[in-house]
Amino acid sequence: MEKIKMTTPLVEMDGDEMTRVLWKIIKEELICPFVDLKTEYYDLGLVSRNETDDKVTFDSAYATQKYGVAVKCATITPNAARMTEYNLKEMWKSPNGTIRAILDGTVFRAPIIVKGIEPCVKNWKKPITIARHAYGDVYKSVEIDVPGAGTAELVFKGTDGTVITETIHKFEGPGVLQGQHNVDESIESFARSCFNYALDIKQTLWFATKDTISKKYDHSFKDIFQEIFDKEYKDKFEEAGIEYFYTLIDDAVARVMKSEGGYIWACKNYDGDVMSDMVSSAFGSLAMMTSVLVSPDGKYEYEAAHGTVQRHYYKYLAGEETSTNSVATIFAWSGALRKRGELDYIPELMEFADKLEAATIKTIEDGKMTKDLALITSLENVTVLNSEDFIKAIRETMEAE
Repeated sequence: MEKIKMTTPLVEMDGDEMTRVLWKIIKEELICPFVDLKTEYYDLGLVSRNETDDKVTFDSAYATQKYGVAVKCATITPNAARMTEYNLKEMWKSPNGTIRAILDGTVFRAPIIVKGIEPCVKNWKKPITIARHAYGDVYKSVEIDVPGAGTAELVFKGTDGTVITETIHKFEGPGVLQGQHNVDESIESFARSCFNYALDIKQTLWFATKDTISKKYDHSFKDIFQEIFDKEYKDKFEEAGIEYFYTLIDDAVARVMKSEGGYIWACKNYDGDVMSDMVSSAFGSLAMMTSVLVSPDGKYEYEAAHGTVQRHYYKYLAGEETSTNSVATIFAWSGALRKRGELDYIPELMEFADKLEAATIKTIEDGKMTKDLALITSLENVTVLNSEDFIKAIRETMEAE
């Protein structure tokens, strides 16, 4: 069979630990035998980031701006233990955070629905997509350990000489302080990315914050969303037969639990971090969750929603067999290949991405799966496969179709 030709490369961002091992096998077994793969490769493994003083991360993000589509392996965000383990020059920042900041993107995460992996919430029938703002808030906060009694103030000094001061708290003893910020430009990009994505997949969009308590910070998000929707998207949403509405975050949680799914739920940065884990866990597993970063100007970066599977990697290094779920990483590749085919008008590439995803789902529904899924499936007499054999089983399914 002649391989499918690509005209524009994907930006390929390699990663760390067990997901790096799976990355290589996925390419060898599921991609390269069928696609004449073109990628611009960046090694975002922690060793490479340390050697390049993290320049490789910035370069990969700039390449994504250039080519429009990237696929990323899971990467380590180092802590103190990793500093010692990898003999790091410094505690490098999260690659995901760096890439999100450069692309000014929004992260959309949705569960991969498979028969036999039933949601914990019995009425959930359709995927729930979490749209997570990817700038500011607690992730860019400044913190102070308050040593003792004193007054904490929030001060803004404008370049025009304007000074605004608010008393935060008069401390009578030790405590802690945290200062958060966001910028209108990023909130506007977040809103447009959400509205565009909703139109792209034709699903209703919710946005939820707590503006009744945060009457300036959260209210600003609410107002910007509504203003952009009314000016730029209201008619488009009506034509598409979908709707946009705002609700309080606590109301949204109650609605979500009683719904059947099938919509996009947009959240601020921290809310999205927490809620995407809640949704993915309730649907089955973080390893069964797609994740795509979308910039307001239409750049896409696909990745798995989970981490590097450190525990399995140490077993792998010790020569022990692992049964690591590679589904989210496979779907990162299929998502990137589909989008590349869409942008370059290569229908064969889009069809291949569809076949790869269908074969992955069919393999699981046929009872061949990794250990994590075998522990939660309602299917009977399943076959538990190791990491590599599961990927090879998907290839067999795909070739048999």
